[in-house]
Amino acid sequence: MNAKVWDFPGGLHLPANKQQSTAAPSIRAPLPARLILPLQQHTGAPALPCVGVGEYVRKGQCIALPGSAISAAVHAPTSGTVVAIGEQPYPHPSGLLAEAIVIDADGRDEWVELDPCPDYRQESPAALLERIRAAGITGLGGAGFPTAAKLAARAAEDLHTLVINGAECEPYISADDMLMRERAVELVEGIEILAHLLQPPQVLIGIEDDKPQAIEALRQAIGERPFELRVVPTKYPSGGERQLILLLTGREVPSGGLPAGIGMVCVNVGTAVAVRDAVLLGRPLISRLTTLTGEALTRPMNVEALLGTPIGELLEFAGLDRAKLDRLIMGGPLMGVTLSDAQAPLIKTANCLLAASASELPPPPPALPCIRCGDCAQVCPASLLPQQLHFFAKGEDHEQLQAHNLFDCIECGACAYVCPSSIPLVQYYRAAKADIRELQLKQQKAEHSRLRFEQRQERLRHEEARKAEERQARLERAARLRESQAAAPVAEAPQSAIERVKSEKAVGNAGADLKKLKIDASMARVALQKAEKQLAAHDSEALRAQVESLRQAAEQARLALEAAEKAEVAAAPIAPVAPATDDAALKKAKIDAAMTRAQLKKSEKAFGDTPDEQQQATLAQLREAADQADRHLAQLQAAPAPEPQTAGDGMALLKKAKIALATRRAELKKAEQAGADEAELEPLRAALKEAEQQLHAAEDASGKPAPDLQRIDKRPVDNETRALKTELAYARADLKKLEREGADEPRLNAARERLAAAESALAARNPE
Repeated sequence: MNAKVWDFPGGLHLPANKQQSTAAPSIRAPLPARLILPLQQHTGAPALPCVGVGEYVRKGQCIALPGSAISAAVHAPTSGTVVAIGEQPYPHPSGLLAEAIVIDADGRDEWVELDPCPDYRQESPAALLERIRAAGITGLGGAGFPTAAKLAARAAEDLHTLVINGAECEPYISADDMLMRERAVELVEGIEILAHLLQPPQVLIGIEDDKPQAIEALRQAIGERPFELRVVPTKYPSGGERQLILLLTGREVPSGGLPAGIGMVCVNVGTAVAVRDAVLLGRPLISRLTTLTGEALTRPMNVEALLGTPIGELLEFAGLDRAKLDRLIMGGPLMGVTLSDAQAPLIKTANCLLAASASELPPPPPALPCIRCGDCAQVCPASLLPQQLHFFAKGEDHEQLQAHNLFDCIECGACAYVCPSSIPLVQYYRAAKADIRELQLKQQKAEHSRLRFEQRQERLRHEEARKAEERQARLERAARLRESQAAAPVAEAPQSAIERVKSEKAVGNAGADLKKLKIDASMARVALQKAEKQLAAHDSEALRAQVESLRQAAEQARLALEAAEKAEVAAAPIAPVAPATDDAALKKAKIDAAMTRAQLKKSEKAFGDTPDEQQQATLAQLREAADQADRHLAQLQAAPAPEPQTAGDGMALLKKAKIALATRRAELKKAEQAGADEAELEPLRAALKEAEQQLHAAEDASGKPAPDLQRIDKRPVDNETRALKTELAYARADLKKLEREGADEPRLNAARERLAAAESALAARNPE
């Protein structure tokens, strides 16, 4: 089953130190009393809690959902009660706390109802991916990238090779070795599920030649399946994704690219077994095989431990000798991270816990200056120039770091291992990567803000151009109106003026009488309705007499109003029409017509489909009043156009129109705030619209020139000043956020110092 294997540049041959933990079979760790489940156990966004404090959960129940497309769910490793959701110890060299869900176990270890899928070949690829995503599976080799996102991102039309990574090259770590020995059949079943999902023409399984028992177990489990088991020479770091692909296929992943870019997907053996458990058994990822090793442990071993188990309890289970413990490392001695708190929990990426003594891993000597020996470049598996990257990192030359492919560094630590000057090269690379990522994030936010500002300026320019076009159109209409008025008579005859004054006076008196009759009729109807309600509640002879008297009075008022309205209509054709220059009369006629129609609609709605005789009479009166108002408005609108005005009159009318518009707008706003119904608001809106039209007409007739708008360009800002201003804005925003959240005083002081430094830097750049 072996085939040709290639080699990768650099690398190291290191003492394996794996026999300590592989002497006995792996065992299951005891159930802890309390589990701490961090929401960030993977690459990407943290998970979002979906349970509350005090809630009872069962084993396998989802307690936190993926926070984004690149995220992973978190599940309860056992049954119990959620006692806290907040900051808890986290396995990180900084020792900082992290958001987590804390569960007190009840000891019953009761499973939630599972949803297995033994006949997975009948499932669609999307359904299988959703099962893997729901199970919270991430890469168990140490990177922790969400598996569902990794499988979904591959290019289906170009995928030709699925690589299963069983190299496990770093010293001390033996979890994958024991997994392949003890669960080879389950591993092959997981590979079959991945092959069915991805449909690759080729499946390659890579394993180092120092694992003979695992190799034999896999050969027997594979049988006649079309999977190729390829044994590669033992060399660190052959377990790196890029290095293993080069070993098995002879192809290199391009700088800055991913294996999917060359048609390959690489999956760790532990991840493949987790996929098998999720699909065939319906079990989410709640435990993992972890190596417990180091001279400070009396019983090195591999344990199947629940996620969230405190690391200190696992070490005690392996016989921790606290007197010997000098360093506690999560991971291997080269790529692992040193932990300061043994109360931190086991997480999905913890493949090894190394409890080392001082003689086993002595502290590194003080760093000395680089002597440019070149040893680091010779062992670099990515063919980088570590010494150059070191100098650029110290000088914070981000441009040169990226030009020299800093992000191709897999942080294997081979360069630091061989450095005769004991320079912690990987620490410099990690810090430089973090700085570049943070700067890129700030630049992305600044670019986003710039685009939004430019889009807003473009909208303002379009709006300004539109308003200018409207002003020009109004000026042109006003000019045409003045030209048409120039040919009209400039004065009316004296006799016509006398007749017009008499007519206005007569119309005014008649209008006042008609208004009084309307008020009398309305008051009589209100009094009648009130008396009728009292009669309905308390029937008596006196109330019946009172209602009858009020009904007669209301009828008399109605007849008087009808007579006055008919007289007004009859006199309308022979009465002189008010001049069109009387804008107030025209405006009042429009408002009266709108209010009358609104009152008619309101009454029709209130009376319903079957009004009684009295209601029918009221509706008839309202219809007659509405028709009269419409006729009166039509007469005013048919009047001749107004005579030309002087510039002084035009400005006075413009001022009057502005005041009228403001008044109408205030009346409408007041009515809306008072909760008036639609029938009351409709005439007010009509009045506001009429006031707006009057204002436009007054603007056209005034001859007032359009404002001369000038744009003032700001001084250009250089890139350095823009960066300083951006930093100042971020510093100010961060300080305000901390103040709102009630942060502790050290964090506030740090934010204040950052703000002061940003202000000083900007002031020094622009002293004016």
